Amino acid sequence: MVAKITTATLVGLEAYKIEVEADVINSLPQVVIIGLGDTAIAEAKERLKLAIKNSSYTFPQTKVVINLAPADIKKEGTSYDLAMAAGILAKEGIIKNIPEDTAFLGELSLDGSIRPISGILPIVCALGDLGIKRVILPYQNLKEASFVENIESLGAKNLCEMVGFLNGECNLHTLKQDVSDFLSLEDNFEIDFKHVKGQKSAKYALEIAAAGAHNVLMCGVPGSGKTMLSKAFVSILPQLEKSEAIELTKIYSASGLLDYDKPLISRRPFRSPHHSASAVGIIGGGSKVRPGEITLAHRGVLFLDEMVEFPRQVLEVLRQPLEDGVVTISRASQSVKFPAKFILIGAMNPCPCGYLGDKKKHCTCSDFQIRRYRSRLSGPLLDRIDLQIEVPRLSEDELLSIKEDSEDSKTIRQRVIEARKIQLERYKNDGILTNSELSAKLVKKYCKIDDESRKMLKFAISKFDLSARSYERILKLSRTIADLSKSENIQSSHIAQALQFRGLTSH
Repeated sequence: MVAKITTATLVGLEAYKIEVEADVINSLPQVVIIGLGDTAIAEAKERLKLAIKNSSYTFPQTKVVINLAPADIKKEGTSYDLAMAAGILAKEGIIKNIPEDTAFLGELSLDGSIRPISGILPIVCALGDLGIKRVILPYQNLKEASFVENIESLGAKNLCEMVGFLNGECNLHTLKQDVSDFLSLEDNFEIDFKHVKGQKSAKYALEIAAAGAHNVLMCGVPGSGKTMLSKAFVSILPQLEKSEAIELTKIYSASGLLDYDKPLISRRPFRSPHHSASAVGIIGGGSKVRPGEITLAHRGVLFLDEMVEFPRQVLEVLRQPLEDGVVTISRASQSVKFPAKFILIGAMNPCPCGYLGDKKKHCTCSDFQIRRYRSRLSGPLLDRIDLQIEVPRLSEDELLSIKEDSEDSKTIRQRVIEARKIQLERYKNDGILTNSELSAKLVKKYCKIDDESRKMLKFAISKFDLSARSYERILKLSRTIADLSKSENIQSSHIAQALQFRGLTSH
């Protein structure tokens, strides 16, 4: 009788149930693994032989055939080792019984110990949804799996522990943890807004961006504080919701970036790739499709310092994710979707020399150089950036000021949290969290304006040739400004502020 063991594989962030079938044939000793596996799975033959032998069990002295079904899904990695070993041991009669509702995950060492694997959280979540009641996995992955509520996770350190448990001779390690216990607001940020001198207008713009999850582009002379403002931005973002924390942890788990001792992403990510990053590094992909920087920045911040220095091709791939909040990577054999709802913060100089419009230093660039420099940011990309602000040089008094007279991040964050709460309540039945996620249909429903605001927008559309996308984004931005001022309806003053922050008055 064929031994059938349940395991799973990860394709992108989606997990699929895999059935490991093991049988023996009365022939020359050999291990054959079929079912569209990669090199790591082919190499499992030697790991299985030695892990079973060094655990003091007998390996079949016949031909062993292992099938990974369904055969049309490509299997990658070493997470199938434990399931294959369980199948072989069941055929040898060493394991008496394997329950149908139990799954196995883990890589084997030559000495029989079980090594941790990446992608445990998304796999265990999927197995729980498929009706699996119990999963046996590496002990080092137990903390990560303990956040899944609808499945029992059992940690095994080696093959002997797994066999003993299945034969009713011992118990495995178990753990249950609540995500909420690990989510709390922290104030130990490297840079606080009170450390940033001056720049009141830029700080207010970033407060609006944090409240509604809007994209920002800061333009200013070198040394005006653009990078410092961007790094301080994470200190005013609200704490992660429970669902956001699980979603982020799944991404980092699948990417192999999770710390086994601290297996929950409890703070919003801040990703700052260098301008030499490739399009694949930013968007995701590769021979084995992995999340890129925009997915690793999900529900957090993607900061592009010296934004115009990024290759144009790299910047243009951001257009679709900025609009849809998801990126689809298509290959000949598969298509993978990754979430990408991030806040883009870009920083740039106004010209190649950096001093266009500066009161202290004279710009040495020609009109052609300035146009070519700014043209690296295309119109469609700029159309997707809600707040486009200037960050001027600090005055002598601001630079020499010793007092920290500006608001600290904690005070600003409290206002952001209150605005987010208003949005959570408003959109509780719409499946979104912030104003920036509003669809065209929801903009009509929640961004109603009065006659005075309508006249102002009509004038702006006429003067600045606003696109339909720009119009909608101005309404979303106005909705956030209204939420910060605790106004139920959008007023003309909110529209005026939104137009100023879109950088339209300088065009």
